[in-house]
Amino acid sequence: MPSEQTEVVVVGAGQAGVAMSEHLGAHGVPHVVLERHRIAERWRSERWDSLVANGPAWHDRFPGLEFSDVPPDAFASKEQIADYFIAYAEKVGAPIRCGVEVTSVRRHTGRPGFRVETSEGSIDARFVVAATGPFQRPVIPPIVPDSAVPVQLHSSGYRNPEQLPEGAVLVVGAGSSGVQIADELRRSGRRVLLSVGPHDRPPRRYRGRDFCWWLGVLGLWDAETPPQGAEHVTIAVSGARGGHTVDFRAMAADGIELVGMTASFDGGVLRFAPDLARNIALGDTKYLALLRAADEYVERNGLDLPEEPEAHVLGPDPECVTDPRLELDPAEAGVASIVWATGFATDYGWLDVDAFDESGRPDHRRGVSREPGVYFMGLPWLSRRGSSFIWGVWHDARYVADHIATRRTYLAYGTTETTGRPGATQAPRKN
Repeated sequence: MPSEQTEVVVVGAGQAGVAMSEHLGAHGVPHVVLERHRIAERWRSERWDSLVANGPAWHDRFPGLEFSDVPPDAFASKEQIADYFIAYAEKVGAPIRCGVEVTSVRRHTGRPGFRVETSEGSIDARFVVAATGPFQRPVIPPIVPDSAVPVQLHSSGYRNPEQLPEGAVLVVGAGSSGVQIADELRRSGRRVLLSVGPHDRPPRRYRGRDFCWWLGVLGLWDAETPPQGAEHVTIAVSGARGGHTVDFRAMAADGIELVGMTASFDGGVLRFAPDLARNIALGDTKYLALLRAADEYVERNGLDLPEEPEAHVLGPDPECVTDPRLELDPAEAGVASIVWATGFATDYGWLDVDAFDESGRPDHRRGVSREPGVYFMGLPWLSRRGSSFIWGVWHDARYVADHIATRRTYLAYGTTETTGRPGATQAPRKN
């Protein structure tokens, strides 16, 4: 049976895939976007019920469409975000096929392009864009045996407090997911322990502006190289309940017991690293540094923004930080659940090409892989710090689409194809 043919196959119809489709369409590049579930499926079915965006609606969107049902300074719910991407895909006429799973991608032998095998047949493509993003495979460290605690689940499987059995909950991980889940569980009346590792905790708002605005005017979104180790440091920020600065001292005052990183389990006892005070202090240092940079920016530019001297006052460390718990017997403490907010790993088992380094990570520069014709989209620090945010994905997609369009003109030289001169941008299609 002859296979279907197209210029570009985009794998994944989340924010990265939708953005890629818009820019490829603007160049007039024939393409198809394949999605094994629904558009933006992970927002709907792999996040907890009360999740909202971590950035305000004026910031966490594509340039071509505002949220119709979310005020600019509010935080969109996960359902509103998924609906937004569906609306955007319709707006740009994205050729998305839902319910189609890509099972393998291999380079052709003796001719250009790739064979893309799917659950609905084969497609021959000149280019392939892996737009599946970083949240592909939930990671639970192999620390606590399944039999040690009645329920253990990853944050991607957590939905609400009623889902968990009666009893205390240990939340492992203090990035945005961990702190929001821990706060929700505590507000539901649960006893909660929160295992805190290294983190960055920016102010939600400072001097009347959201931290997303501050990172923008300070040029921090455009940082192209992460500080050493920053690729692995989580950001503790929350849009929940209208948005607020994550304050671990306040969380402790509300009854959440803070502990260090979850290190090991032996003889029925959980052991925590003696690093809690250091992790809190390093997060404080980054928080205060951003406040100082904001103050300097205000003074340098003569802005009329209200001062907030109280934001610089941290207060004393709670007892759980100065005298931290280092061991916990889950049975004695009544811990019936562990929620692992410990991140995700990528899974490119379907992509059988030479586009990875010795550690199995995508080897690319700004999304252009070392395997000609293969591209990556949606990864943290793909081109800059802002790549992890919705608007950053849109700009990354524009660069990759430009690269594909330019490469097409070179490949078409001397053939009957006419795609314009190298680097030329065709008129946007009409929607």
